[in-house]
Amino acid sequence: MSVPGERVMDGSTRSDEEGTTMSDTVGFLYPGHAAEDDYPRAQALLGDRWLLAVEHTDGEDLHTVEALLDLGGAHRLAAGAARLARHRPAAVLWACTSGSFVFGADGAARQVDELAAAAGVPATSTSFAFVDAARALGVHRVAVAASYPEPVARLFGEFLTGAGLQVVGLDSHGITTAAEVGRLTDDAVRELVVAHDRPDAEAILVPDTAMRTVSLVPELERHLGKPVLTANQVTIWAGLRLIGAAPHAARLGRLFETGPGDTGVGGGEERWA
Repeated sequence: MSVPGERVMDGSTRSDEEGTTMSDTVGFLYPGHAAEDDYPRAQALLGDRWLLAVEHTDGEDLHTVEALLDLGGAHRLAAGAARLARHRPAAVLWACTSGSFVFGADGAARQVDELAAAAGVPATSTSFAFVDAARALGVHRVAVAASYPEPVARLFGEFLTGAGLQVVGLDSHGITTAAEVGRLTDDAVRELVVAHDRPDAEAILVPDTAMRTVSLVPELERHLGKPVLTANQVTIWAGLRLIGAAPHAARLGRLFETGPGDTGVGGGEERWA
């Protein structure tokens, strides 16, 4: 059983049975400003056992492939990792879906490996977190409720298909910037998710960390009768899994009711054939 260690201002620590100091901090690189307040919301629901530390990266706010390739560039993530270092994270997440899947499966894997090398700790991204989360829940057929323009949304569908998931519905909301997504009201988010459900989908995926969803997941799951996986939710879940944590937090959705053995592909490992 782990013994809590001293909590410090720039990161939290604990000691294992052998006295080894380990960090309880997960670092998140969040592009720009839109729905980053989902992270303190999740922190409040999880309690202070783990620390969710957020640093922002820069880049053009535009949902085009060209802009997103630049947004997820190695130089931007390395700079963000350097800023995160003050928090002493045990793992780092690129908290951006579109800025990872636009690189394709191989490119997104290289992106994660480069981020891990820059940060000196395990890393993954929101795109891989979606795949891991679906696998942890045992779902195969998914519907996608995307805020992005269609060309970008289509690339997410291809990413999921390449990971072995069956995309039974993919709808685009055609929003061109994260700032616009961040201004969606709770009612607008509910409407978007519910409208894009499919009867044969085992789960609904909502892939934009610019959309505030953390507080809406449980009610959406009750209404739809199936898991709802959202970008910030799966990112936080994946980050905690990377540091060996599996908190039970039903107010964050069914995903946070999965057991510690329900793991997906993770970061920095063989992801899929």
